Amino acid sequence: MARADLDKQPSDVRRMFDTVAKRYDVTNDVLSLGQDRRWRKVVLDAVDPRPGDRVLDLAAGTGTSSEPFADRGALVVPCDFSLGMLGVGKAARPQLPFTAGDGTRLPFRDGTFDAVTISFGLRNIVDPLAGLREMRRVTRPGGRLVVCEFSHPTWAPFRTAYVEYLMRALPPIARAVSSAPDAYVYLAESIRAWPDQQGLADLVAEAGWGSVEWRNLSAGIVALHRAVAEE
Repeated sequence: MARADLDKQPSDVRRMFDTVAKRYDVTNDVLSLGQDRRWRKVVLDAVDPRPGDRVLDLAAGTGTSSEPFADRGALVVPCDFSLGMLGVGKAARPQLPFTAGDGTRLPFRDGTFDAVTISFGLRNIVDPLAGLREMRRVTRPGGRLVVCEFSHPTWAPFRTAYVEYLMRALPPIARAVSSAPDAYVYLAESIRAWPDQQGLADLVAEAGWGSVEWRNLSAGIVALHRAVAEE
């Protein structure tokens, strides 16, 4: 099986993403109906990188999310613990400094980055609270955090339809386009089990971040959380 379970053992999650790496970006584009491009743009604007800013893009996968930061003149470090993802990324974007790293034990010094961002990866860390604390550790005082993650649609009828899509429609679509469709069963299950918007905001605050706020994207299918590394 190329999928992980909801206990999210790191070796299983790593193996799963190694397996899906080859067609990961294409599959995401299809399954999100192209919305992933809009979400990346919102993340870029929320981070608001300036030339010379040091930005950590955690769970960066193949670097699709990292490239826009480099285009703005930021010194972006795409970091992921899947060597399969990093290999695909390095082949496609050799100009980026891809770095292997575990979200609960980041290979960077305290206060290294002006901003840290993670898109659709926090949910896959075995201990999300530990991951958020590590992100806080490597961010300078006054630096910023941007988390883009699947969430809970705010309108109940739409939420019901969305869950139906996740559990019934998504797996057959994944079988048609993904190199490892079983992994997308985990995707659906992990989205259903993830905290809602307020629940994630509470987790971010518990990890030591301040000024936590969020906005809903695509009617709450995705939520964008922002926070500041206070003194």
